[in-house]
Amino acid sequence: MAKYQKIIDWITECIDEGTLKPGEKLPSENELCDRFGLSRQTVRHAIAKLAEDGLLESRRGSGTYLVDQRAEEGERNVIAVVTTYVDDYIFPSTIRGIESTLSDKGYSMQLSFSDNTVGKERQILTDLLSRSDIAGIIMEPVKSALPNPNMELYRKLRDRNVKILFINSFYPELDMPHVSLNDAECAYRAVKALINLGHRDIGCVLKLDDGQGRERYRGYLKAITEAGVPFSYDHVNWIDTIDIRNGKEALIKARERLKGCSAVFCYNDQVAGMLMEVLIDGGLKIPQQMSIVAMDDSDIARMGVRGTTISSIPHPKAELGKRAAQNMIRMIHSGQISFSATYEFKEDVILRDSVRQYE
Repeated sequence: MAKYQKIIDWITECIDEGTLKPGEKLPSENELCDRFGLSRQTVRHAIAKLAEDGLLESRRGSGTYLVDQRAEEGERNVIAVVTTYVDDYIFPSTIRGIESTLSDKGYSMQLSFSDNTVGKERQILTDLLSRSDIAGIIMEPVKSALPNPNMELYRKLRDRNVKILFINSFYPELDMPHVSLNDAECAYRAVKALINLGHRDIGCVLKLDDGQGRERYRGYLKAITEAGVPFSYDHVNWIDTIDIRNGKEALIKARERLKGCSAVFCYNDQVAGMLMEVLIDGGLKIPQQMSIVAMDDSDIARMGVRGTTISSIPHPKAELGKRAAQNMIRMIHSGQISFSATYEFKEDVILRDSVRQYE
């Protein structure tokens, strides 16, 4: 990492945390030199980069000040926020995080739901293309592990200088930023926790049509391979959006494919809860005969299934929404010379009743 990046990271972190406020004067060059042990040339380079990005402005004879990145009268000031569902346990908190941050900066939010279908996504994007008041779009992709026919609409919006930021996942075909969990790393940590408890035969149940499933499989494989424990594709189970909607019946086949496993990593708490019901109905005891770890740390995990709480990786929900809104505002005001709007959260597993030491 370049030396000047330390100063950039510190200033942007202070802005995001609110310890540096719009219109506030930045510490002097000498103070920054002393704080970071860097030369004045390096400090000036960092300040110049942030000024190019629209975060700072220098006033002759006075110093450097934080720019107020608020929506101005007469400019495009609507941010379209599109998620797949309204009633999912993650989205209400994420949406609140987005809305509170946008409103603080004078932006209004227009909320839509794609129902996780490319047809509804296309309808929403076509409508946004017809409008002149849209400054940016915070979008949750639809079935992001699969080819999507709507890529040209995203490119048309970008060509009209509409800023686009994806949340929770992204389309690999598009060179556009995203704010999400680092799904591969979080899955790696979840499976590693099972390995550290002595488990060697570990299966998984993952979502086929969303990019998070692909990345979580990547993390699962890394943990298994790194530990040198047995791997069998017979123990890998793929389900899709329709399967989850149909409930636990879709997981009966997974019960058969997990025979011989002592532990399983699940796509999320909802899937883990349904799988636990299926396993218990089939006569297995949780965690005595099968340890289970999932992702999201939702109410499902904390309340548990039939008296057994679920070990899970937390989803930052509101913090993810806040970060997405902050980065969207910065994209609107920034030349994007030194600023990358992509941010990935890394979380650690919370162990509960659903796992045990393997003996």
